[in-house]
Amino acid sequence: MKLKATGIIVEYNPLHNGHVYHAEQAKITTEADLVIAVMSGNFLQRGEPAFVDKWARAQMALSSNVDIVFELPYRFATAHAPLFAKGAVQLLQAAGCDAFCFGSEEGSIDAFTNSLTLLSETEEQYEAAVKQAVAAGISYPKALNEAYAAVSNDTKANVKLADLSKPNNILGFHYMKAAEDIRSNMKAVTIKRMGANYHDDAEEGKRIASATGIRKSFFETAALSKVTGFIPPITNNLLERWQTTGKSFGSWQTFYPQLRFIILRDGPERLRSIADVTEGIENLFFKAAQKSDTFEDFMSTVKSKRYTWTRIQRMLVHILNGFTYEMREQMEMPSYLRLLGMSQKGRSYLHEQKKNFSLPVVSKVAAIKDPSLQMDCTASDIYAIGTANNKGHIEIGKDYSSPPIIAK
Repeated sequence: MKLKATGIIVEYNPLHNGHVYHAEQAKITTEADLVIAVMSGNFLQRGEPAFVDKWARAQMALSSNVDIVFELPYRFATAHAPLFAKGAVQLLQAAGCDAFCFGSEEGSIDAFTNSLTLLSETEEQYEAAVKQAVAAGISYPKALNEAYAAVSNDTKANVKLADLSKPNNILGFHYMKAAEDIRSNMKAVTIKRMGANYHDDAEEGKRIASATGIRKSFFETAALSKVTGFIPPITNNLLERWQTTGKSFGSWQTFYPQLRFIILRDGPERLRSIADVTEGIENLFFKAAQKSDTFEDFMSTVKSKRYTWTRIQRMLVHILNGFTYEMREQMEMPSYLRLLGMSQKGRSYLHEQKKNFSLPVVSKVAAIKDPSLQMDCTASDIYAIGTANNKGHIEIGKDYSSPPIIAK
């Protein structure tokens, strides 16, 4: 009999106790034999460098209820929510998943289904409200939320809708929309988030904290002991190993010198070709880089009501990696399943099913030529430079030298 697979979409930045619960419940709730994770690479959806690299995070996953880890290509991993969701859901579909499961503040799949139906029925009204809000200078995410609130007011009181002001609900909605758009046959399931919300700090005495709170606590204290209670042993071990080798943990503070150099070297004219850089903001970036010695100073100079913090960070991550509009046009759809690691059960699933996958599985980067895969490798090298150890050792070409992890 075919092994039944459930898909999850993750960043694990880093993997914490709440993530372990999600993967476990995804498998139980869908009565699956194994869990397949599509995981962002070294740069993430909110336009940030990952805390540790994708190989360390894949190891965390494989020790915490995940059986196969595929990398979400840079093109989608660093995109706004609809495109992030589109790329990830397409990969899960290509990998033969019977279901996909996401964590949400809502905890009810019916609420998301009702919201999808509502926006389908009020599409013209909704789109008009979004355009009007954006034209008035409101940021795009806020415009979406206001338009959604406007069309929701006319809904019958007994119809439960998803609260799309919550970050995980927003992503969950876009996963559902992406699955609907590609006419996926995967069953959608949601697990209610336990404990901390997306941005909550790590509070002493609690078992679950957000990844944001864990990173914040570490960067404030530089002590992994402060976050040990929120992460499983494997995460703690891998973070300790990372720290012992003298590598920097990924953050914009660490990467800012690289970013500043690139902005000052390239100047506004070349910055204009970078994906998402628009409306003359390249001039503001250049001026800010000239006078800002820290990332915080840089962001305080360029931040405005029109551009959210996340939108600016996405532009900056593209500048850092040299990702242009022209390159993006070559990567409209996911074209491969990049294998980062697998358990023994995952290995069996791949052996039995990969011939039925709608995309090829890539375990050796040198085996194929693909612009999206090359971008992933470039991003890995840029990340390696930014997190080089204190002796100056940089792991360039790690994508070519690292085979998929096989968990014991």
